[in-house]
Amino acid sequence: MGHPSQSHKRQQPQKLTRERVRVVRKVQAKNEQEQRSAKIGQRSTLIESKVKKVPREEDRNLPSDSDSSTIHTRHDSSQDIHKALYTVDTSYRTLLQSLTDNSQRDVPIQKKRRMVPPRESPPPITDIDVAQEPNETAEIEYEGTDGSEVDNTEDDLDPFHEHFDYIQDKRLNQLIQAATDNKWLVEKSSVGSSWLSGLKIPDCPSQRESRKPSLYSKYSELPLKQKLKNAPNKFALSFDPLLAHLASHIFSYQDLLFSDRKVEDADQLRDLTALHVVNHVFKTRDKVLRNNVRVLKENNSDGSAFQDQGFTRPKVLILLPTRQSCLRWAEAITSKCRLEQQENKKRFLESYGQEVEQFPEGKPADFQDLFGGNDDDSFRLGMKLTRKTVKYFAQFYSSDIILASPLGLRMALKSNKTNKEDYDFLSSIEISIIDQADALSMQNWDHVDFIFNKINLQPKEAHGCDFSRVRNSYLDGHAKYLRQTILLSTFNFPSLNKIFLSQLCNVAGKARVSCVYGGAIFDLRLLFRQIFSRYDTLSPLLDPEDRFNYFIAAVLPSLTKYSGQSMEIQQGILIFLPLYADFVRLRNQLASSPATQHISFGSISEYTPTQDASRALSHFYTGRHSLLLYSERAHHFRRYRIKGVKQIVMYGLPENPIFYKELAAYLSSSISEGKIEAHRTSIRALFSKFDLLKIERIVGTLRYQSLLRDQGDTFEFL
Repeated sequence: MGHPSQSHKRQQPQKLTRERVRVVRKVQAKNEQEQRSAKIGQRSTLIESKVKKVPREEDRNLPSDSDSSTIHTRHDSSQDIHKALYTVDTSYRTLLQSLTDNSQRDVPIQKKRRMVPPRESPPPITDIDVAQEPNETAEIEYEGTDGSEVDNTEDDLDPFHEHFDYIQDKRLNQLIQAATDNKWLVEKSSVGSSWLSGLKIPDCPSQRESRKPSLYSKYSELPLKQKLKNAPNKFALSFDPLLAHLASHIFSYQDLLFSDRKVEDADQLRDLTALHVVNHVFKTRDKVLRNNVRVLKENNSDGSAFQDQGFTRPKVLILLPTRQSCLRWAEAITSKCRLEQQENKKRFLESYGQEVEQFPEGKPADFQDLFGGNDDDSFRLGMKLTRKTVKYFAQFYSSDIILASPLGLRMALKSNKTNKEDYDFLSSIEISIIDQADALSMQNWDHVDFIFNKINLQPKEAHGCDFSRVRNSYLDGHAKYLRQTILLSTFNFPSLNKIFLSQLCNVAGKARVSCVYGGAIFDLRLLFRQIFSRYDTLSPLLDPEDRFNYFIAAVLPSLTKYSGQSMEIQQGILIFLPLYADFVRLRNQLASSPATQHISFGSISEYTPTQDASRALSHFYTGRHSLLLYSERAHHFRRYRIKGVKQIVMYGLPENPIFYKELAAYLSSSISEGKIEAHRTSIRALFSKFDLLKIERIVGTLRYQSLLRDQGDTFEFL
């Protein structure tokens, strides 16, 4: 059925035709009566005079009025009917004339059609990360099926082939069973004098000796494709002990948690990991193309003898915090590929590149490294590597590498059309990387957990997959036991440690490399009292409630008992809170409790508008506010330089040890400016046994155990 207005247009000509027939019949009856009652001459004169008033279009070539005597009278009744028809009303005759003109056209009247925009000018793209290409099949097809430019050398000792190809099904089942039962052999070692390493491998006899990582002390020893070995690189002739240790785990396809990522070493660590990613993609491509040639030569149409791939093409997933970090990773990857063409490069630079902002003086290096450039945290990018081209903004199912933020990728998992989740493109991920995990912890870590729960699941649809070429480990649902995961962070924290313990089950083993902390309390400019108060709690679920009760009972009274003392003691108290939930709870307590009604306080969280935050800082500095509540995320995103601080109370220790030093610097500035004497100021921090990772970074690796086990609940450092 057409549109109602279109249907009306089609029926209108039929209605006018019926009206015409009715008029014709009426005129015919009238003329027959006139023929019987009047003379032929009188009737002819009457018709002739009426025809002259409104001539028809075809009669315009007839003689003029002076030659009217030449018009002969016709006795044919049909001719009289046609002439008499033009005696009706002028407006109606005009409508009939237009109908006659339409009927004389060769092309019939067509119904109205909706205008379609031309293909040459598509509508603008609202999502700058959407792939600007037609939907491609998920079938894994690589260019160059003739085998040209393919490295045909296969090293049996290559970790790539050893990890994915040479593990027999029986041995793999034993390793999987050991990993499932959480039976690991732990090997601890030290890397130089500044790092500790712990390697876990499945407790299986066949694995104890065969999977120890090889030590790569220089670039030439890395198990790379010849094309990559001959390429120029930024590495020194020999690796330092830490880089050699990390390279051994990375190129042996073992899981890695490295929790001492520093700004000055970030580029070198990124280049090493990107080199491993490109090497893996190229070796996967070469193996598939090599087997394609073998299938053609052996006339094996189903390719069942060559199981060399997964369900879908994407092999590498990299989670990053900002578009600027994605730009750095993409440049690191392309610099290793050395391909001739880069499709959509201009669009990529426009979407992800941005001039690095000049921050005010005093912003720390980690802040400038994270928020310099484009700091948008919602993005996803597919990269497709072919023999001569790297393509940005490729469809996920035709990409080799996916770079995304947790928020951007989670939004992409849900289809806007069907409102259903589509995560089949994550079913065959073989390398997953999280860089700057500490920055992701300040966003929403739930997105990271959600994504890791969707990796290496059985796909819901085939997506053009050739199941005869799929490895048995994928068909059996064991892909996660061969996936390598690399976690890079400035420090370790419980959510990241949870992924390492529960989500990583690589049969090749998993290593954790951490720093030997000297303690942030010993890196301060000036000396003043630092008090650590321990409270008892039974479980992490009860920890927030026990912390709040301890603060209300033991800490808050000491802050309000100076109501009768001098104004110098009452002012300048900064309360630092790591969690927003605790921030809201304490703010409500101070606003509603009768014991604190006489205290004026301000608050700054990550959700506080800039104008309100500036007002709170001004009132705190002038003494209008005695207390200032300050959240950890507010400090992470803004790094305020707070003036007028005379005492600091940490409701909980910060995750980032740099934050402890920066908060202590507020006190040092007040002492240097003569606002308060050093012996009258202090930092007081609350902690429990579940804060062991935090307390280790603050007081040092050699001291934190004593704070957790010794008698008493108060520990003071100078």
